[in-house]
Amino acid sequence: MKLHSALNDVKRSRGDDRRFPGERRSTTGRFSGFDDRLVHVAPNGALSDYSYPLSGLVGIDHSRFGLELDDTLYWLDEPGDQRYVGETALVETTHEVDGHTLTQYDLTLGRLHLTHFSLSTDDERDDTDPDATLYACVAFAPEDRVSRIGQLLHGDAVEVHHDREHDFLTAATDIEVTGQIPATFSELLESEPTELPRGEDDGRYEEARLSPITLAEVELSGSDASTTVATLLADSEAGEESRTGALKRARAGAAEHATRDALLEAAQAQAETAFEGVRAATDDAETVDIADPIADLRALRLLRAPTGARIAGPEFDPFYRYSGGYGYTWFRDDAEIAGFLLAADRRAGLGLEQWHRQSAHFYTTSQLADGTWPHRVWPRNGRLAPGWAHGRVEEAADSTDYQADQTASVAAYLATYLRTVDADDEQVRKALVAALDGLDATLADDGLPERVQNAWENMTGRFTHTAATFLEAYAAIARAPIADEHRERARDRARTVYSALDDLWVADRGCYALRLDDGDLDDRLDGSTFALAAAHREFDVLERDQSDTSGTSEHAGGVGVDADRLARLVTHIETTIDGLYRDPEGPLEGVARFEDDPWRVDEQADAKIWSVTTAWGAHAAAEMGALLAAHDHEAASRFDERARELLALVEPGGQLRRDGEYLPEQFFDDGTADSATPLGWPHALRLATAAELATVEQEPASAMNSDCAPVQD
Repeated sequence: MKLHSALNDVKRSRGDDRRFPGERRSTTGRFSGFDDRLVHVAPNGALSDYSYPLSGLVGIDHSRFGLELDDTLYWLDEPGDQRYVGETALVETTHEVDGHTLTQYDLTLGRLHLTHFSLSTDDERDDTDPDATLYACVAFAPEDRVSRIGQLLHGDAVEVHHDREHDFLTAATDIEVTGQIPATFSELLESEPTELPRGEDDGRYEEARLSPITLAEVELSGSDASTTVATLLADSEAGEESRTGALKRARAGAAEHATRDALLEAAQAQAETAFEGVRAATDDAETVDIADPIADLRALRLLRAPTGARIAGPEFDPFYRYSGGYGYTWFRDDAEIAGFLLAADRRAGLGLEQWHRQSAHFYTTSQLADGTWPHRVWPRNGRLAPGWAHGRVEEAADSTDYQADQTASVAAYLATYLRTVDADDEQVRKALVAALDGLDATLADDGLPERVQNAWENMTGRFTHTAATFLEAYAAIARAPIADEHRERARDRARTVYSALDDLWVADRGCYALRLDDGDLDDRLDGSTFALAAAHREFDVLERDQSDTSGTSEHAGGVGVDADRLARLVTHIETTIDGLYRDPEGPLEGVARFEDDPWRVDEQADAKIWSVTTAWGAHAAAEMGALLAAHDHEAASRFDERARELLALVEPGGQLRRDGEYLPEQFFDDGTADSATPLGWPHALRLATAAELATVEQEPASAMNSDCAPVQD
């Protein structure tokens, strides 16, 4: 999103208390793209690229389509009916134009995006064969620039370029292309937005050829009055084809997908490759069934780079006006997603073996020399990305600008991967041992992690959530197939953190504190402390396994999590869910992030509902149900029921789902979705929680705390 389009949005958003001006929202519409190009199709069919984090190429900044019927031009500015076609990433948008139906199909294949249009006429009309032309006004931003841009006209194609990035547009039918003059300084200062396309260039030919904006007139031909418009992003420094080769690929893409059937066939083939094995796996009688896994897997696949790393969500705030950006890989989000997918796969047989391997190896290649992981990286190559928590990269002593839970989340995933997927992966084993050193380096003498930044990235302190991730990571490492000396060290550390968590207990509230801050307990309820449930379940399995193999346990009398801790966990999880649960007078309900959360509330008095904390609450309740069942605790069924209630809010068709079955990050009380959409984390949480609860229904309680069968090649 460039300044011109951001200023236009500021002008359009004035007076709207549910829109933060200057953002590039994806809370409506749908995405297409399973490789390194991600294209958003707005409800009115307009296209824009969110591809930069995945490919390093920017592509389309904004666009507008129009249909000329018998010399009258109708711009497609109103929302149409939109859906995914089956389980593919093919987006269908239907427009009603003056008694005619224009159907638009959008599919992204690699760096090629295809938009097919076909026109049909209502049966009652006499002019069944209107004179029709498609208009496509497309503003590119090669290398994120709108100045120092050139247009090269190649007859039936246009090339918009800066230096390295070259963006092409062509069509399957006759096409005529002209440049568009960008908005002037005076127009940018006007109160009303500048609409495209512009008028004539007034003889300023050279300005139109030095512009990122192009206007294409495309013939709708054939019996169904159809065409396919193709855009291709190319990198001249990536060893790819020449200009001639790129033009050939763009033209071939349009010609080979000139019909709806050809586009649908390509979409189905793409989906079969992207979700290879998913259907066969879910039909396995030995696995549990998850309702509609494709809805969540598709959202997660859209966010995934070819390296296997994922962006947190599509970048909606490119100027960082209201956030610190979302189009990066956070190791917390990504490793949690990887772990939840692995858990769901082991129970439901989703066929995600390649996903697990790619995640593990991405983490090993992006690990720092001290065994930790940085704040965030570019998903396309693992290189360091801009951030504010790179304390372990900077040459600064005792920096609190480090999010230790990120390292713990990766370590827990690598340990589980090594134990359940590939015990012979030496690359992962070395990274895991180094991660153990990295965890130890930030564990204080009192058994709690040192002062660091929190999961929500808005404060520093000694957090319960960070301690929970350390407990889970140490317990998982102690169960991994690594040398005994490392397993013993991890087990000792897990027991140390387990005991130290008592220092974070707030007796008068019946909960664990948000943090310990300069010696004082911050007793606010915090949704990230839901992590305590999974951490204690992992620790419980570790201690029970130790007791089973040695005949005794040095901790808790061989019973895993002790009765007092179980009682505290029961109280804490119930208190946190109840305290953060919000049921405003509106169309939705769910769980807030933490008490008195002020972020992005605008004029709303109360904290907003978040999809990730709602899904996390469901997962924590399910984990507690399994942990309690392993101890024959009477509250197990109560937690299972609470988990199902919360899960229903984020299930496909649930209150917190939006277009494309996406889970946005946040919601205003009136139901308006806000922030990153789709957000990957809650989609993975939903899959893991659904698989856990399905297992509860299928297996006896005695099996609830045991491992599932390893993923098979």
